[in-house]
Amino acid sequence: MKKVPLSKPEPDFKRFVDVIKGNVIPKIPPLIELFLDFEIVREISKNVLGREWVIGEDIESRKKYFLNSIEVYWRMGYDCYRISGAIGLEFTGKGRPGKDTAPLSRGTRNWAEEGKGPISTWEDFETYPWPDPRKFDYWYYDFISKNLPDGMGILVCPSSGFLEIPLDTLFGYENLCYLMYDNPELVTAVFNRVGEILFSYYEHIVSLPKLVGFFQGDDMGFKTGTLVPPAFLRTHVLPWHKKLAKLAHDNGLIYLLHACGNLEQIMPDLIDDVKIDGKHSYEDEGNSVVDAKRKYGDKIAILGGIDVDKLVRMEENQLRQHVRNILDVCMPGGRYCLGSGNSVTNYVPVENYFAMVEEGLNYKP
Repeated sequence: MKKVPLSKPEPDFKRFVDVIKGNVIPKIPPLIELFLDFEIVREISKNVLGREWVIGEDIESRKKYFLNSIEVYWRMGYDCYRISGAIGLEFTGKGRPGKDTAPLSRGTRNWAEEGKGPISTWEDFETYPWPDPRKFDYWYYDFISKNLPDGMGILVCPSSGFLEIPLDTLFGYENLCYLMYDNPELVTAVFNRVGEILFSYYEHIVSLPKLVGFFQGDDMGFKTGTLVPPAFLRTHVLPWHKKLAKLAHDNGLIYLLHACGNLEQIMPDLIDDVKIDGKHSYEDEGNSVVDAKRKYGDKIAILGGIDVDKLVRMEENQLRQHVRNILDVCMPGGRYCLGSGNSVTNYVPVENYFAMVEEGLNYKP
């Protein structure tokens, strides 16, 4: 039985892409994650792999961090390393700090501002410190590309998404709901400015060596529906995803979307109009990966889906059986990658994360 971390990983990003596109039906599922929380990477790197852990804001410390992070993803069996974040692409807003009670605590956890963010008026719009695409810093993209093990590819995502930035960071959810009716011109202007900035970023990195695709996050729903009306998404959000998908496809890349919540009302838009290649983020209550595979598995790749609550709470043997049950449904026909329903958070027991990965590496129908 293969145990993780692997001693001799054999990543193959070309096979990964073929599985996403449905060109290959694999015997075992490729692995995918939106991300492993910083604390999970540190725990595996330092206490499992025995590597020196260095953290700091200077470039040399950042390089050592990326080398450790790459090693973790490689040894865990991933075909692709997802780069998230971009220096110079920070949208400043308000947060709601709270105590982080996770076993691998970071001390403080920040929650999105649900009330009122920094933009409510045209004056706020004009004085807001918008990121400047000309000042993006891509040094670590080049560094990661040059230091990936043979066979590994890169997926990229600079920040939260076309809905998330206006809703979570700039307006605040409650404030946006009012402004949609009280000042729709301002809302349109903000969504367009955000879209232009994000799209400019992607235009800058589209020729990055070893780039496999875009893996953009943009949470648009909750357990029973979309966060804002589907018509609003079709007007202000989905056209930007469509532009990104076209940019990816025009350059021989794939376009994967992470979007939490029940998006049944806009799934035809995402598949037929936006033309996503794969969809990520599932939870068993109201948005299960099993349902998604049965409904859409012949049209797009279904990514992840091991409910984070179960990943946290289940005993190891029970979790292993649950993962096998998911694989039995999702593997037939291909176009499935194994991973958590959202991300491997710092409150997921490392042994449970290892168990999930091992069940994938050792899967037999």
